[in-house]
Amino acid sequence: MFQEESNAEVHDGKLIIPDYQYSAEDFCTPDPYEKLYELHKTPFLYEIAKVKMEENARAVGFKSFRGMLQKYNKAQLEARRRNMIPNQTEFDGQAMELSCGTWESLDWGIFRDLPNGGRECACAHPIMPVSRLVNIDTGEVKLTLAFKPPGREGKWRTTIVDKATVSTARNITSLASQGISVTSNSASALVDYINDMENLNYDIIPEQKSIGRLGYIPGEGFSPYVDGLVFDGDASFRNLYNSVESRGAAAAWYETAMDCRRQSVAARILLAASFASPILSLVGSLPFFVHLWGVDSGTGKTVALMLAASVWGNPALGSYVQTFNGTQVGQERTAAFLNHLPVCLDELQLTKDSRGKTNFDVYQLAQGVGRSRGKKSGGVEITPTWNCCFLTTGESPLTSISAGAGAVNRVIDIECTAGAAVLRDGQRIAGSLKRNFGFAGRIFVERLYQDEKTQQTVRQLYQDNFRELCAGDSTEKQAMAAAAIITADFLASQWVFHDDLDTARELVLDASDIRAFLASKEAVSAGRRAHEWLCDWVASNAPRFISEDSMPGSDIYGVLEYDTAYIIRGVFDRALQEAGFSTSATLSYLKANRMIDTRERGYTKTKRIGKTTPQCVCLRINTDDWTASGDSTELLPL
Repeated sequence: MFQEESNAEVHDGKLIIPDYQYSAEDFCTPDPYEKLYELHKTPFLYEIAKVKMEENARAVGFKSFRGMLQKYNKAQLEARRRNMIPNQTEFDGQAMELSCGTWESLDWGIFRDLPNGGRECACAHPIMPVSRLVNIDTGEVKLTLAFKPPGREGKWRTTIVDKATVSTARNITSLASQGISVTSNSASALVDYINDMENLNYDIIPEQKSIGRLGYIPGEGFSPYVDGLVFDGDASFRNLYNSVESRGAAAAWYETAMDCRRQSVAARILLAASFASPILSLVGSLPFFVHLWGVDSGTGKTVALMLAASVWGNPALGSYVQTFNGTQVGQERTAAFLNHLPVCLDELQLTKDSRGKTNFDVYQLAQGVGRSRGKKSGGVEITPTWNCCFLTTGESPLTSISAGAGAVNRVIDIECTAGAAVLRDGQRIAGSLKRNFGFAGRIFVERLYQDEKTQQTVRQLYQDNFRELCAGDSTEKQAMAAAAIITADFLASQWVFHDDLDTARELVLDASDIRAFLASKEAVSAGRRAHEWLCDWVASNAPRFISEDSMPGSDIYGVLEYDTAYIIRGVFDRALQEAGFSTSATLSYLKANRMIDTRERGYTKTKRIGKTTPQCVCLRINTDDWTASGDSTELLPL
């Protein structure tokens, strides 16, 4: 039914609009514009009346009708803004009542009057900001929008959006994928509405602290265990964020964990490494890997990984435990998201290419810093960082023989065999862990960050363990990782498991337990591994070297004399590169350790082979497997 103040009438079921007749002098008075303005809430009737009145003005020679009408409507709108009592949202089931200015916020839509007459619709259903989120790390502000799409259910939903999304018409249309009614035509109006709602109710809309990651937050506590802290991170990490929770019975988890601790040293190491992750930043240690591997199935590798993950949350695959089946960018962002919590990755073999080569770079994650990336709008994104440990499993070692010393240094490899399983009765243990998890992590970090005195005690304990481990044959980086594990295991024994003296003596790790799994300084050295590989390579390619006992038919690699292999430089470079070693770094190491004979400068010597004298790398090798006789200066003809 038409509104009472309208000058339109209904006769015999038909809508009749008066046929306006004004003189040119009348158009210089407010009367015609007032009559027309009475219809502004009904856009269709307003347009019909405006057409008729415009024809009347043209007939009497009044040419300024459109301009006068626009100025009159604008003045009326400004007057309403100055004098009217602000409209309030009138949504059914709304979380709060907000002022909406000149907007009419109703259950069937959100509208406002336009200066030139008519009405504009911002959204076809209720929508309103209900909180303002300020990220603790970045200071970025986001809005929580509550909206109620039309439908039988009529339930309110919420979504967290960047201010950049709701500030431009181009970006706000992306909200359509979440069920919000917005098109390219209504986008500008919806941007204005949300902006007006926030500005008019700035002090009413509650402001909350938010975070887009897990881990320790200076001055706040350990996420997600901080009360009132809201997650505003990437939606793709919401499942991982929600997986860090407690479920089931703490006593049942404790019983299962104690059973696992008694079964093997490897299980204790992996469980302790999970507790060690949040103390790395506290003691100044670097990120490291603990990798369980073995070709035999059924050794309990994955179940042990689930045990470590159950300290913090849901250990089911796809919840807290992830797989290696991901990109480098995805793994970086996952590490940055977990931040101080351990990253659990299962099944290294998923990274193998079609030739069976493992495509995983330990350096990528062990550095604790992600790749710097540019923004489309200019500048660079915030570089992701993390300081945690990585708990992984697979059927092969995490590093290859050609891996750099830094990569080997950051990995504690633990081989699992069928005769020495990490965990037995894995099905029972996994079932218990899936039902009971997430209690120990909260207890551990609450005690860890209890006060400065506790943290100082942890640092001192770590330093004592570090010095003891450095006294052995391990490198400093290996000792740092091992010291963090031993320290965390002792703390968990006291804070989580409450071991008595006899139990602690039996189960708490010490340097002797973990030293067997640490790489020696020689094993870490990439140069030493390259020399061993070259000796094997020479032995396997002996028929391609000229010696007193053999003459190759083709593809000559060099000359073999006594304990020295003269390898043609081009052949040497190609062989090392194919094996994954750095040629320059290897030659530098070999020369420094007198494993090659060289001129005063450079890394090669000339060696006559037939009628040519190519540059050769004079490699000293182990000749136990074969002998050669003759003078080393003797020329061997082709």
